[in-house]
Amino acid sequence: MNQPTLIDACMRKNPFTIVRTAPLVSAVEILLEYKLTGITVVDADGNVCGILSELDCIRSILNAIYNDGDPDNTLVEDVMTPDIISCSPEDSIIDIAQDMLSTRQRRRPVMKNGKLVGQVSSANILWALMTHSRRASAKR
Repeated sequence: MNQPTLIDACMRKNPFTIVRTAPLVSAVEILLEYKLTGITVVDADGNVCGILSELDCIRSILNAIYNDGDPDNTLVEDVMTPDIISCSPEDSIIDIAQDMLSTRQRRRPVMKNGKLVGQVSSANILWALMTHSRRASAKR
């Protein structure tokens, strides 16, 4: 197999982010409008502090419905996953794909020198793997 493509080649540069203190409904509106499955959460200084997935949102809204709560009173930080597994633009798509499978995480913030430079999703990885696979097949 040729050298695998790097995350830099398939990541979304300038990804959508949301501030941790934003209302959850604002995050849901972004997810729905842009057809995203999750969004990177940042603090007031722009530092990555979590990931919010559509499943996190569904869980929270269902919980509010079942407990007579109001989803409008929920903040992103109340629902987000604070455990961040990030990657670097120089990481191999193969390594990140394998790690996504083992952790069952569908997206990763892409960090360089402690700063958010992109985001990679399982869809980005799938596209890169197919592209790489087709190039390898064409060379045979």
